[in-house]
Amino acid sequence: MYDAVVFDNDGVLTERTDRDVLRRAVRATFESFDVDPGEALLDDFVAGVSPDRVEETCARLDLDVDAFWRERDAQFAEYQCRATDRGEKPAYDDVAALEALDVPLGVVSNNQNATIDHVFEAHDLHRHFGTWYGREPTMESVRRKKPEPYYIERALADLDAETALYVGDKATDVVAAHAAGIDSMLVRREHNCAVSPDPGPTFDVDSLHAIPPLLEK
Repeated sequence: MYDAVVFDNDGVLTERTDRDVLRRAVRATFESFDVDPGEALLDDFVAGVSPDRVEETCARLDLDVDAFWRERDAQFAEYQCRATDRGEKPAYDDVAALEALDVPLGVVSNNQNATIDHVFEAHDLHRHFGTWYGREPTMESVRRKKPEPYYIERALADLDAETALYVGDKATDVVAAHAAGIDSMLVRREHNCAVSPDPGPTFDVDSLHAIPPLLEK
């Protein structure tokens, strides 16, 4: 049915990073520029921040946008890698389903490249995938992240895929797959039980073990 499967990482292959870890990374970022961010700004910059919000904040604080974002991504990667090494970002048990997949596999994540590389090394996940993309530490990568299809399309080209499935846990994953012209699968975990994507996913499942039977049809 599919000649490739591409996955999100956080919340799909490995557990999401604890929000307190990300808050500490945000604080470290601002403090490296001698800025006390305050609680509201900390929350605003933990995840999902838009390019416009970054640019507005940097203009208000008289910070160089590109330098700020490089530091932000470096701190996020550092804090998440440490959390992984402490056992705080484990792989889900159902990643065992990857062993049963005999089509090319890839990963597209909105997390940093450095974070994905470290997490994959820690959990021996590299061996499953022919290609994987996190974000580069640039504002351009923020504009290209999901729900934009840019990185998914790059992964599909790498895998020479014509009919592919994208597996995620967020509405933005479903939107990105739709924009790339491929089917989507939403994996339900504890953190996304109430998510109602629009458009809806092609498949709505509670385990990665739902994937191998699809490839047998």
